[in-house]
Amino acid sequence: MNVRRLIPTAAVAGAVALGLTALSACSSSDAAEGGNDGKLDVVASFYPMQFLAEKIGGSHVSVTSLTKPGVEPHDLELSPQQIGGLSDADYILFLKNVQPAVDDAVAQAGVENTVDAATLTTLESHGSEVDGHDHGGEEHAGEDHAEEHEGEEHTEEAALDPHVWLDPVKYAEVAEGVGKSLEKADPDNAADYRENTATLVAELNTLDKSFEAGLKNTATKTFITTHSAFGYLAERYGLTQEGIAGLDPETEPSPARIDEIHTVAEKNKATTVFFETLASDKTAKTLAKDLSLKTDVLDPLEGITDKSAGADYIEVMESNLAALQKALGAK
Repeated sequence: MNVRRLIPTAAVAGAVALGLTALSACSSSDAAEGGNDGKLDVVASFYPMQFLAEKIGGSHVSVTSLTKPGVEPHDLELSPQQIGGLSDADYILFLKNVQPAVDDAVAQAGVENTVDAATLTTLESHGSEVDGHDHGGEEHAGEDHAEEHEGEEHTEEAALDPHVWLDPVKYAEVAEGVGKSLEKADPDNAADYRENTATLVAELNTLDKSFEAGLKNTATKTFITTHSAFGYLAERYGLTQEGIAGLDPETEPSPARIDEIHTVAEKNKATTVFFETLASDKTAKTLAKDLSLKTDVLDPLEGITDKSAGADYIEVMESNLAALQKALGAK
């Protein structure tokens, strides 16, 4: 993801100390607070994690998100109060390699019930054709030093696509893992967590069936998007994602990649260039104009914006399905 936002460990440690002294001034929107009528204090890193915590936790949890509505999560910078407040949480739910600042802060917080959603399903590599790197885990001869192997492992881990929530099946796997972890963190309410998890998984299974049926017969299987966030979704439903940029939405496409997109669009009869809600639509509109294509929104659901106020994960995904059906010529 965006390594420019990576906070050095020493800086995080200092911020933790500062945050602890300033905790009394920390609002509920900035970090988890105690005294929530006996509820489990849950901190979620960004919207897809917040949605799971709220749906599964129900009335037994008080959920705060580190990423406010309308904020691009990849670029999140945490305040000292947010970092310090993390250590007071009862439960932290995050997804590694989406938000470097969060990864560092969570590691420093030392909360016992900390769950990395990436460990609850299997991550894959997507988008190697757009960022110019081989994500296949290729071995390199002559790397005999431990530090070199460590660096290689880190690179491969970072290359794995974290956008599992855009595949309802994988998201359901994550939901089941979150449910079990909440049962462990709060055994007195385990029965309710199991029931809520089952309800959510059923909703996600229904969503999966809708995507499968709705995208089964289409005029084209190729869609173009500015942000290569939809690799899991494309793989699940037999589509081909052609990303203008890589997994990081801030990545600028190369001139060579733009030329490739031109060729792909003509060959595969693409009709639409998709852009997302939390990033600039300039590149999408420029490319669409050059190719005489339409533009539309395909929401990666990394955050809920003011425009989507009142909508939740299921509703936005249903809107994504409708947009794909229209762009792909679903029959």
